[in-house]
Amino acid sequence: MRRLAIGASFALTAAVSVVGSSTQVLQVTGVANPAAGISAQPHLSTSARGVLLSWIERTGQTAALKFAERTAVGWTQPRTVASGDNWFVNWADVPSVLRLPNGVIVGHWLQKSGGGPEAYDVRLAYSKDNGQTFSDSILPHHDGTQTEHGFASLFPQNGGLGLVWLDGRATSGGHDAAQHQSSGAMTLRFASFDAQWKQTADMPVDLRVCDCCPTTAAMTSDGPIVAFRDRSEGEIRDIHVSRFESGAWTPSRPVASDNWNITGCPVNGPMLSARGRDVVLTWFTGAGGQPRVLAAFSRDAGRTFGAAVRIDDAGTLGRVDAELLADGSAIVSWVEHVNRTAEFRIRRVSPDGTKSAPVTVAPVSIERSSGFPRIAVSGSEIVLAWVDVEPGQNRGAAQTRIRTAVSKIPQAQR
Repeated sequence: MRRLAIGASFALTAAVSVVGSSTQVLQVTGVANPAAGISAQPHLSTSARGVLLSWIERTGQTAALKFAERTAVGWTQPRTVASGDNWFVNWADVPSVLRLPNGVIVGHWLQKSGGGPEAYDVRLAYSKDNGQTFSDSILPHHDGTQTEHGFASLFPQNGGLGLVWLDGRATSGGHDAAQHQSSGAMTLRFASFDAQWKQTADMPVDLRVCDCCPTTAAMTSDGPIVAFRDRSEGEIRDIHVSRFESGAWTPSRPVASDNWNITGCPVNGPMLSARGRDVVLTWFTGAGGQPRVLAAFSRDAGRTFGAAVRIDDAGTLGRVDAELLADGSAIVSWVEHVNRTAEFRIRRVSPDGTKSAPVTVAPVSIERSSGFPRIAVSGSEIVLAWVDVEPGQNRGAAQTRIRTAVSKIPQAQR
């Protein structure tokens, strides 16, 4: 593995006050990754083998979903899940790849289903030979409408796969990309597949949700939990959760009553992480005209959550992520917005609300093309991924490139 310093502003070592123990130093170090050319839309997942990084790589009009795994000896060579010239590629609606507990690798991407700007489907493919070959793509939804199907979150379930996604079948193609409104309600749906890839479920989770905020899912010892931005009849768009119990999803409920009234979608979803019955949820809100990132913890698999803790420092673009640590605390990431600039930051937070000092991982563009930075924890290592937006040559379009860094978790918190 080669270590990089990607510009003077990126090679960082920052002191962090480690809650509950003596002050220690968290070193964030840039590392090379296999993404090449024009790359963006990073996603991180973990398995017993390590952290899996996936991304979209563009060559002309063709987009390819690629991935590599970070193990104890560094990144594996990149492999391709699928590629095409009829994909829906978007800064916020990000494809993913994950390794299931049985070793099968599954990926999802978005493929256009018609001529409308919001007509696209969720496509899935799986590999039983460690990514050397992938199956033909399959659909988790079967409504046949040329509407939005996206913002999917995948998770292992019962030896197979579960996933949720935003489903626009009720919008009748009336979704307005500019205003993020629709003639009918956007819904959140769930599907599952068994180990032989036979579909075993296709059902609604919530029948009225925000149109284009990313979803999130995690597996607790009590079963799956999902979080998403709800949308009330009065345009209150707070974060809700639902749990899968006895073959059905519980009625969704708000984690905290932010009471954010907004008539358009903020394109800013929540993120979950779980270990056993411990859960952390982080999200962005602009309620009261004050943009901020919040986090809350649960000790009962998401049935109840404690008081929300503010994570950002002075202002934020949101774009959050979170990873639980073994001691019950969490590493939370967000994009801080200060003086017309933006920074990808992380900090450690405990359920009692105690926070470490923030660590700036890297400067990022305030433009949408910078996407959503991501973090993952495997063993003693935190892996971080984000998009670097580079000015185009000869006044051409800006270019994007996946960047990665790592940090070691202090011994007391592993």
